[in-house]
Amino acid sequence: MTLRLTPAGLRVGQITLPCSIGRGGLSTEKREGDGATPRGLWHVVGCLYRPDRVPAPAPWAQPILPGMLWSDEAGDADYNQLVQAPYAGSHEDLRRADPLYDIVLLSDWNWPLATPGAGSAIFLHQWRRPGFPTEGCLAFSRQDIRWLASVTPPGTAILV
Repeated sequence: MTLRLTPAGLRVGQITLPCSIGRGGLSTEKREGDGATPRGLWHVVGCLYRPDRVPAPAPWAQPILPGMLWSDEAGDADYNQLVQAPYAGSHEDLRRADPLYDIVLLSDWNWPLATPGAGSAIFLHQWRRPGFPTEGCLAFSRQDIRWLASVTPPGTAILV
């Protein structure tokens, strides 16, 4: 199965899920902090979820535990990798106060061998509200990200 981003949303087989993209639009020249969603072929490489808020969306999903962070420190050896607190570099806290990362599909954009500054943390996650842009990720309604995580195994292709 290949997930395809279209002007109407993310196409999953015969279903199209409304989704938000990055505030910087789509880009073939993705850079850290530009807010763009990178064009290209990505793959799903993992799924994380908040076990204190939602049940596991898939048998292979891993819980987001306290102290789990994602490095966006371009000069660090752990750039675009899962890291643990304490971590001095720039990072995203995966255990957010809001529900955006209650379920997260991880992509292989610039991973596992990251090019410094070419973009990090390109996830599929819950949106703030319909149409509200992301920092480069693809975002969906809570119901849709839960369903997507349940039917999207590791290795699934994402064409943007």
